[in-house]
Amino acid sequence: MADPATTENDPSPAPEETPAPRSNTPMIALFVGLIVVVETGMFFFLVPSAEEVSALAEAQLIQSVQEGEKEAEQIASDKNRVEEFELGAFGETFSPIDTERSFRVELKLYGLIRAKNRDRMKEEFEHKQGRLRHAVRMKIRNSELSELQDNQLVLLERRILTTCNHLLDDDLLLGVGFNDYQLIED
Repeated sequence: MADPATTENDPSPAPEETPAPRSNTPMIALFVGLIVVVETGMFFFLVPSAEEVSALAEAQLIQSVQEGEKEAEQIASDKNRVEEFELGAFGETFSPIDTERSFRVELKLYGLIRAKNRDRMKEEFEHKQGRLRHAVRMKIRNSELSELQDNQLVLLERRILTTCNHLLDDDLLLGVGFNDYQLIED
């Protein structure tokens, strides 16, 4: 056995009782748990449900389709809009068959066309301007005096329209009209 005297004189100091380090494990577990609970709550309250997402997507789809339809209607209506196309000014002096009096007709003629046909009409009018003017002049000269004195000039307009559309490749003119019209007895 060991000698009690030697044990007391042992130069090595006796181990002092040092407090054991505190474990932070419960605090870390509590913090991680709190974060999980907060994220779960945010998911349930802030993220929309599948029904809400599908309803929102359907509403956006309907809105985009309606906007597309409106845009298509607007484009179609712009293309089909009727506009005036200047066919020229005419001044014809003629003598009706049954009289010896001389008359002068002065008018400015326009045609009604669709906006989508504007470029084609310009091109055809440039190439066929002489033929169109000649045909209109002949219709005026071959008209009876009563037709030229008519308030509405419907028969003359119809004849000019038919003749012009016959000369054009397609029936581009929807109608014709007069900006100015005067019948003057010379």
